[in-house]
Amino acid sequence: MAMEIRACLVVALRSFFSSHLQLVSLSWNSSSDCCGWVEVECNDSPNSTSRVVITGLYLDALFTHLSPQPRVESSMLAPIFHIRSLEELSISDNNIQGEIPGAGFANLSNLVLQYMEGNNLSGPIPPHLFHLPLLRDIYLRDNSLTGQLPADIGNLTSLQRLSSQNNLLTREIPSWLFNFKGLRDLRLGGNHLIWNNSVSVEIAPNPSLFRLSLKSHGLVAEVPKWISTLTSLYFLDLNKNKLQGAFPQWFLEMRLHQVLILSDNELTGQVPTTIAIETIFLAFAGNKLSGGFPPFNFTNLSKLQHLVLQDSNLTGELPNFLSQISTLQVLKLWNNHFQGLIPKSICNLSNLRILDVSNNYRTREIPKEFGNLVGMINEQPQNSPSPNLYTIGIYFSSILSSQENQLSPKLRDLIVNWKKSKQGISTDKLNMYTFLDLSNNQLFGQIPASLGALKALKLLNISCNKLSRKIPISFGDLENIETIDLSYNNLSGQIPDGGKMGTMVLYPNYFANNSGLCGIEIHLPCPKDDGLPLPPPPPQIKKQESWFLWESVWIGYLVGLLLATGFMVLIGYFTLPPPSNCRHPPHRPIGGRGRN
Repeated sequence: MAMEIRACLVVALRSFFSSHLQLVSLSWNSSSDCCGWVEVECNDSPNSTSRVVITGLYLDALFTHLSPQPRVESSMLAPIFHIRSLEELSISDNNIQGEIPGAGFANLSNLVLQYMEGNNLSGPIPPHLFHLPLLRDIYLRDNSLTGQLPADIGNLTSLQRLSSQNNLLTREIPSWLFNFKGLRDLRLGGNHLIWNNSVSVEIAPNPSLFRLSLKSHGLVAEVPKWISTLTSLYFLDLNKNKLQGAFPQWFLEMRLHQVLILSDNELTGQVPTTIAIETIFLAFAGNKLSGGFPPFNFTNLSKLQHLVLQDSNLTGELPNFLSQISTLQVLKLWNNHFQGLIPKSICNLSNLRILDVSNNYRTREIPKEFGNLVGMINEQPQNSPSPNLYTIGIYFSSILSSQENQLSPKLRDLIVNWKKSKQGISTDKLNMYTFLDLSNNQLFGQIPASLGALKALKLLNISCNKLSRKIPISFGDLENIETIDLSYNNLSGQIPDGGKMGTMVLYPNYFANNSGLCGIEIHLPCPKDDGLPLPPPPPQIKKQESWFLWESVWIGYLVGLLLATGFMVLIGYFTLPPPSNCRHPPHRPIGGRGRN
């Protein structure tokens, strides 16, 4: 029997890995003990004291180091289905194409945990999966599955975790899903599923459920009252629905949330100040809120790492008490009505790595203390542990650990204003990127040279302000910078060309509409007193030829000027009216909709 299992594994491996076998694992071969192979787990058989069986096979993320990532057909999984002793199977993040082979999975009657996330599986979810008597955890997130949630799910009496978010599932969410007494984790967000609001009153209390995602499910009216029965809930995502009204008092009194996402709804009133002491991630962006920055009780925010309040109609000034949230790593406040100074105390947030206060009405100068933002100075090693953040909402999607006792999600898709457009940056480590966006305000004065100390900075956007004088030479020290947008200001002088600044020659738009700038980045030579020598004077000529020659010089000069100007218009250095992203958009009145 052991030889048969070993043979099946070898066939499965060679089929699954195809021509990339040598790049994935060299320890799998038919002559060695299969229980010592990479990604294989064995245990003693419960039916025999002398037999060892394969119980775990972990083939996830095998090709992520290859470019391009090879296409794996789902039919290649067939040999795995002969290993009937399997209890845990993980084949996530392998670019597997095609339908889920339901008949094959029907053979794995001992399967308890099944991970098929992050592939490109298509077609309906086969009902065979829900006739496995021991199946407890099903992870189908981030595929292209279609159809409805099969009614056969009701056969899984041991079901604890069902994750099928970010697929193409349709139809109505069955209310009986909430009747599983042991259900602890239900994530259905990011599909085309619809919640029938008329059945909300029929939802039975489920004190076991601790994670719930119903993003984009057509929830209307007020926050559903039945959520109050989920007394163990610490993860709640109701993003992109049509929830209305103020935050209900019972909702605020639950005080159990670690992750709370209510962005992109139609909630009104002020941001609640009563926040659970365990909150790590808080997102209320894109609603119809009013009032100033919420006066949080910061004794209850000792663990807050991510605060998302952009596009929320908030007014007034940013308070100094923000500096008391010492754990804060991401602060996104763009597109509000904030005015006045940017508090210098924000620079005391030593963990802050992403700060976006763009598209407000900030005035005065950029505080020189911004050069003291420790999280943007020190570059983290690529292999350092990821921060304990769950980033989702308007700009983020997530992975959450399957372990119930952990809340250590990985950053997946961060959307930023990157190279003049919104772009997604796929990463599972927040420490790979740092951003500072102060664009589209009314900042004036000189750019502080201290910003050059932010050596870990990947993106710096201070465009569409009223900044003047020279670009600091210290910007040449921004050794990790990938995007630096200084367009639409009143800057002058030579653009520093040290370090990464020299690579900006490919992106002259980043310096557009600063009529006094010169340098190689915009293909415009600087005069002698800015450090670049003038061309040598023409040689002496005879007096009788001077008139003819000077006429030729002037004609050549005019032709050259016209050609140079035409070239600069072509590359986008001169742009006539300011683009739309440089104009303060009409902040929607209370009751309007924001950006998605």
